[in-house]
Amino acid sequence: MAPLMTLSAITLDCPDPMALMAFYQQATGLPPHPKSDDDFAGLGGSGRLFIGFQRDENHRPPTWPDPAVPQQLHLCWEVDDLDRAEARLTELGALPQPHQPEPTRWRVLKDPAGHPFCLVPRR
Repeated sequence: MAPLMTLSAITLDCPDPMALMAFYQQATGLPPHPKSDDDFAGLGGSGRLFIGFQRDENHRPPTWPDPAVPQQLHLCWEVDDLDRAEARLTELGALPQPHQPEPTRWRVLKDPAGHPFCLVPRR
């Protein structure tokens, strides 16, 4: 049976869409959407997953693992090598987190706008 739905886009609120797009573009290699601007920027499209970055002047970064500001969602990214990927993403501006529930199985970082994400070994 064909799926009822297929995920085509994920959009993250942030204070600076172009800056967050640049971080994810360097991390994923996805092409920037040609109509990106200061209020909404994006990567991918044309049959690939689209990642959008939407300006929110009142964006409050999640405080995970503290629930004071909930994370709302997090993304998991498959990588070939946890240590190398974490090091490179840190160079690009990601923030490793002190709380690592299973550091040999996955790594938790935050993007430059404070959204938590995980690195998991490629299957």
